[in-house]
Amino acid sequence: MSKARSRVIAGGAGQAAEAARLTAFPRETTTLGIFARLLEDERVLGSLLLLPTVVLLGLFIAYPFVKGVWLSLTSATVGNPGEFVWFGNYVKIWNDSIFQRAAANTFVYTGVATVGKLALGMWLALLLNRHFRGKRLVRASMLLPFIVPTVLSTFAWKWMFDPTFSVLNWSLYHLGFIQTRIGWLTDPTMALGSVILVNIWRGMPFYAITLLAGLQTVNPELHEAAAIDGATGWQRFWRITWPLLLPVTMVVTLFSIIQTFADFQLVYVLTGGGPANATHLFATYAYQIGINTGLLGEGAAVSLAMFPMLFLIVVIQLWYIRRVEGA
Repeated sequence: MSKARSRVIAGGAGQAAEAARLTAFPRETTTLGIFARLLEDERVLGSLLLLPTVVLLGLFIAYPFVKGVWLSLTSATVGNPGEFVWFGNYVKIWNDSIFQRAAANTFVYTGVATVGKLALGMWLALLLNRHFRGKRLVRASMLLPFIVPTVLSTFAWKWMFDPTFSVLNWSLYHLGFIQTRIGWLTDPTMALGSVILVNIWRGMPFYAITLLAGLQTVNPELHEAAAIDGATGWQRFWRITWPLLLPVTMVVTLFSIIQTFADFQLVYVLTGGGPANATHLFATYAYQIGINTGLLGEGAAVSLAMFPMLFLIVVIQLWYIRRVEGA
């Protein structure tokens, strides 16, 4: 009986081996089988999953960028491909006083707005990290700048800054702070500051939400132990909270700098670069040269002039982020 049983087991094993061989044969030789074996390699599978993203980035980012570089090296205008002029457009805009002012405005606009968003965003995140009545209402209100479209909210700010019908001027006048109307967007000395204020209002929630998420990961026992040792709230912030939030702060600041440096729609809706070029940034001046005047080559050169500066800022920040994370 045991011999018969052994024959059955041996026969079953042989049939299983034959079935495995027959199953594996088409998998190794057919196109579908070769593709299935390739998918077992994680590197091949990862590359295939990334392929749609790479194609989209190539179509919507790489091609326009290369096309812009080519245009900046030509004398192209609307309806005229122009001639290859090498770096003539860059030399021309470098000696342009309006371009120089736009460059200075861009750095001031980005620097002041980033510091303002960081300071107010941190304050709001620390406030929302506490328990108080109306916390949900404050958190919902904080999302308004994100919910409302940029152009619509910017038009609201433009009405608030209107020298004749401005609710801001009316309030300041009746409170006794001013005696005459202030041209928030028509006075060259006030326009850039007013635009920066709107940018801070719009970007502050992004900082607050991100920093609040970082605060949720800080162990409360660290603050409790420091409080028992006699540390003040200010000391606990600088010795505990700030070092733990530094990596996420650097990341959110990096994204904010990139977005603010290339800002267009907010400035364009509020002032269009005026008055007297007082609020022109790289993006708005490139639009004025390339679209309004039709000088596509010079406009492309202005828009690409910000790339080396922004690239240098990003490289320095990424280096610092890695240094902080590795410390």
